[in-house]
Amino acid sequence: MPIAIDAFTSPTLKHLRERWWNDEFTEFLVETLRPRAGNRILDVGCGEGLAEIHIGRLHLSQIRLVGVDLMIERVMVGRHETAAHNQKVGFATADACALPFRDAVFDSTFCVAVLQHIGDVAQAIGEFARVTAAGGRVVAVEPDNSGRYMYSSTAAGRRAADASTQFFRELTSARGDAADATVGPRLPTLFDAHGIEPLSVRLFPVSTTILGTPPESFWTGRKADVEQSIETAPTPAVRAIGRTYLDALDAYAREADAAGSAFVEIQNTMLFATVGQKAA
Repeated sequence: MPIAIDAFTSPTLKHLRERWWNDEFTEFLVETLRPRAGNRILDVGCGEGLAEIHIGRLHLSQIRLVGVDLMIERVMVGRHETAAHNQKVGFATADACALPFRDAVFDSTFCVAVLQHIGDVAQAIGEFARVTAAGGRVVAVEPDNSGRYMYSSTAAGRRAADASTQFFRELTSARGDAADATVGPRLPTLFDAHGIEPLSVRLFPVSTTILGTPPESFWTGRKADVEQSIETAPTPAVRAIGRTYLDALDAYAREADAAGSAFVEIQNTMLFATVGQKAA
């Protein structure tokens, strides 16, 4: 049972590129980036090259895709995967807040679910503006992690959701993670402040609905993700909160099993896709 989003295992859409992407979204990117022959397009936070593979399948002629990511392991996977698809893509390991490129070298710049993890979003957007040529497009797609929706038909599910919120809030605080949870709807204002004229905002819903009792493997996988987060928690206090949360998940699994076909879980969040144009 694949799940695209799960507030029970993560406070953000951190696995967006790996778990959620479709042809409609690829078409949106291509439409808004407006690639032309000879264009250079930068993907900031490229991960394992998913965007490059999807865009490459459209066989757009004579464009140059460049992907950067902070994690060298992902860059290496991206290089291998795109080569396996016979695509020529440039990759580099780089920080979104200090891009290793000259001014105005790209015709378009985009990022998907990256800024939600960056402490200084304004600095990153300033870098997007710097490396994009005048008249070029800048596209950023980010969620509002403070506005995620979750419904469970069981009382234990609602208690587990509250325990999840507490655990991930304490975990984020203990790690000193200062990322902006509300970055998605704030993108047009941030664009404007850095000389990028906001042109449009499109909303993409990302949702999951579970009807009927999930298999045991579903709960095992969910708990394994939480246990991994507990193991990496920096303090004993946060780990204790995590173990309390695991107990709540166990209770939730039992109630879901007892509910049978009457069990329902619904999760939904919204991606805010902001399209801007670099001022002349």
